[in-house]
Amino acid sequence: MQAKIVVLAGDGIGPEVTNEAKKILDVVGEKFGHAFAYDHQLMGGCAIDAQGTSLPDATVEACLRADAVLLGAVGGPKWDIPTAKDRPERGLLALRKALNLFANLRPVKLQKELIHASTIKESVLEGTDLLVIRELTGGAYFGPRQEAGDDGYEAYDTMLYTRPEIERVVRLAAEAARGRRGKLASVDKANVLASSRLWRRVTVEVMKEYPDVELEHVLVDAMAMHLIRRPATFDVVVSENLFGDILTDEASMLAGSMGMLPSASLGDKLNHHDLPLGLYEPIHGSAPDIAGQG
Repeated sequence: MQAKIVVLAGDGIGPEVTNEAKKILDVVGEKFGHAFAYDHQLMGGCAIDAQGTSLPDATVEACLRADAVLLGAVGGPKWDIPTAKDRPERGLLALRKALNLFANLRPVKLQKELIHASTIKESVLEGTDLLVIRELTGGAYFGPRQEAGDDGYEAYDTMLYTRPEIERVVRLAAEAARGRRGKLASVDKANVLASSRLWRRVTVEVMKEYPDVELEHVLVDAMAMHLIRRPATFDVVVSENLFGDILTDEASMLAGSMGMLPSASLGDKLNHHDLPLGLYEPIHGSAPDIAGQG
């Protein structure tokens, strides 16, 4: 197989991380007969410095033509200005939107040799092997919003979801569960939020297509507790955007560190090999305090 991979090294330790990842890809390619061509593009703080925008048009165009996108990390104190017109993280949100990446997959599987890295008791962690799937294009991050005015009195964000947005991510999660242990936990806040009641209703309808998958509804606050108390009982977990953003960081601590876990964001667009175009990255931040130390 020949594949074109766009590399977005980004900020902080991003360039070091992506350089090591490329070495591994080259070894894989050599062993299994693949050839990878790398196209380096700018995104994040480095793009703001070089071109005045966190996501240049050329980067989007290159990613749309690629077979896969490899991201290092974006952000850092240098660009952490709340009033700035553009910030590194906005580039990532915009890229997900441009590529129509609607689902973020984060597997959490503990290796016995690394179980000591977690602060949670070994007896609780044993057997943990779960996959968290987070919806990426809807919710409060993309709904109508109002920034606070000069008086700083009022601001709001809107958690907006549509039926198609929910259907596609739940269907993807159900397919994943079908290929694993056959259990799906859908996370919402249906006892309070209208968008969560729609989420639950649509989930129930979609899951009628998957009678072989066991469905469980879990309120997000309860899920935050259960992830720490009984993580090994979960197989696939699916959630809307904001809840998923929080829960995936919590789940990463089961492994002891965000630096140990991978992430894949997938969408509807197919690459040249008729596989989903994906954005692949480690889930840690840019860690500027250790950048350049190897």
